Amino acid sequence: MNLSDLTIFRTVVEEGSITRAAERLHRVQSNITTRVRQLEEELGVALFIRQGKRLHLAPAGRVLLDYADRILGLAEEAREAVQDSRPRGTFRLGSMESTSAVRLPAPLSAYMKRYPEVDIELRTGNPEQLARAVLAGDLDAALAAEPIAREQFEQIPVFEEELVLVAAADQPPIVPGKPAPRTMIAFENGCPHRKRLEDWYTERGETPAQTLQLASYYAMLGCVLVGMGITLLPKSVLVTYPERRRLSLHPLPKNRDKAWTMLFWRKGAGSAKIDALAEVLKSKHRRH
Repeated sequence: MNLSDLTIFRTVVEEGSITRAAERLHRVQSNITTRVRQLEEELGVALFIRQGKRLHLAPAGRVLLDYADRILGLAEEAREAVQDSRPRGTFRLGSMESTSAVRLPAPLSAYMKRYPEVDIELRTGNPEQLARAVLAGDLDAALAAEPIAREQFEQIPVFEEELVLVAAADQPPIVPGKPAPRTMIAFENGCPHRKRLEDWYTERGETPAQTLQLASYYAMLGCVLVGMGITLLPKSVLVTYPERRRLSLHPLPKNRDKAWTMLFWRKGAGSAKIDALAEVLKSKHRRH
């Protein structure tokens, strides 16, 4: 049973005869008769009560007609959705936690006002997790810090982040030639900020004595605030942190202190929803 079978069946019901159904569908009568009989054989029930050339719906036919109306209606809705250039439907978006907390509230609010037919489902994760989800089709697109694999994804830069080392307020300047704090506070492996902080220690010829792995920026900053160690974050994250005055910021080397957040999606899987989000993000970035 396919959409064509259901279309023929519903047309016969609406016209009340094979002859008129064939005329409406621009088919020969024998084709319509054969398709109806094949559908009845497939379902194992009679769909029509035949009285001469007139056809009346059998009880099973009435049941099937209800389903046919719904299925064909959904098929038409799906056809319009994929052909329509307007953003609509569910948009499964992934993001790093820092981006979702600081960068996305304003543009997503603007997006939802501009495109009310889109329902956004937001999921957070590190870039490795987000990339796997996009490739698996679990996410339509995601936002994460570079680098993003160019051979697998289409991508555009949307936010440039200034990265800083964050320590407690009483931390002396962190400069070359003096030992760095021995405890590193970071997200799990796969976080690009953790990787950059690890590389920073390596370039200094040092190894942190301890790595404290936490699951949220607020937890990390709380530990930094009481002097448990240092972390590396986008400076923008600190704007929303109420105790930021009790923290000290320390610059990274000039070639290490910037990172782009990319909007990326699987190659060949672009959509009107993604294009619309890209435009909103770029317009918000230009204003700032």
